[in-house]
Amino acid sequence: MTAKKTTQRQGFKTNEFIVYPAHGVGQILAIEEQEIAGAKLELFVINFIKDKMTLRVPTAKIVSVGMRKLAEPPLVKRALETLKGRARIKRTMWSRRAQEYEAKINSGDIVAIAEVVRDLFRSDTQPEQSYSERQLYEAALDRLSREIAAVQKVTETEAIKEIEGALAKGPRRGPKPAEEAGTEEATEEEAA
Repeated sequence: MTAKKTTQRQGFKTNEFIVYPAHGVGQILAIEEQEIAGAKLELFVINFIKDKMTLRVPTAKIVSVGMRKLAEPPLVKRALETLKGRARIKRTMWSRRAQEYEAKINSGDIVAIAEVVRDLFRSDTQPEQSYSERQLYEAALDRLSREIAAVQKVTETEAIKEIEGALAKGPRRGPKPAEEAGTEEATEEEAA
């Protein structure tokens, strides 16, 4: 009986920080047993401090909801490297792109979330974002910074600084070298 229980728990322990795809980083407060409709059910009690929310998730369901342990440092490094890459913006309608970004954010995949942050990031020299772009950017940034903070045991503010530092290293982020350059030069530069 006990062996079955541990398998269901997938090695998750009380007080551990985890990632729950639909909500981001949470902490397992306890493992409870409840009787529901005559069946005993084991539940993880997960607290999402930032959202002031507590979830009870049946231990048997954690695989299907995609709950996972915090990313290992090499994966965090990969996510940070992703931020330095060139933004890949598909030329599809915004509503379609927004759905894709939303799906990436809720996938719980740290690298996919980093891609959203990279693609929606705007430096001070770039045009303003629309309200919905800004919202998705903030949501992705929030997820990414919370996980990086939990993995590296730093504050969220420090994690955001690290993310912004990586974004600043990306291509064409800073001010254009020649503000008065003609449009021909700009297109040649992009083609290179």
